[in-house]
Amino acid sequence: MAAPVRIGLISDTHGLLRPDVHRAFAGVSMILHAGDVCGDEILDELNLIAPTHAVFGNCDEPWNTRLVERLDLEVGGVRIHVSHGHELGRPGAAKVAAAYDADVCVYGHTHRQLIERVGERLVINPGAAGPRRFDLVPSVAVLTIHDGTADAELMTLAE
Repeated sequence: MAAPVRIGLISDTHGLLRPDVHRAFAGVSMILHAGDVCGDEILDELNLIAPTHAVFGNCDEPWNTRLVERLDLEVGGVRIHVSHGHELGRPGAAKVAAAYDADVCVYGHTHRQLIERVGERLVINPGAAGPRRFDLVPSVAVLTIHDGTADAELMTLAE
C-alpha cells in the first residue's frame, strides 16, 4: 500500500502570497495553482514549498511562459484537471464537472471555497488566497490521494 500523496491547491493570489500558506502546505509533494497568479514572485515563493504548476487566470499576463491554459495530470491513479474557470463564464461544481473529464476538477475565479462531489467526481475551488475580496475569508485546500481515491479539505489562512 502506497503512502498518501498530499497536493496543495491554491488560486486567486492576485500578487499576494500570505505567509500562512507555508504552514498550510507543509509536507505537500506538489502545488497546483488555479490561476490569477499575478506575478512570478508568487510562483517563486510557492516553489520554495514544493514544485508548483500553474494555469492562466483572466488577470494573468498572456505572455507568461510559466503558466499554461490547463493542467491534466494523473497522480496515484487519480486524474486531475486544473483550469481557472473563467472559460466557463460563471463556474460552479456541476458546470465544471460537466466540462472536464477528470476524477478531480480544480478551479478558481469565483473566490468562493467549494468542495463538492458531483457523481463520482470531486470538484474543488480552494477559494482566494490573495487580497481579501467580496467579504470572503482567504483560503487554500489540500488534496489527499490514497489508494486511488481523492479527498480534500479547506484551510483558512491567517490575515
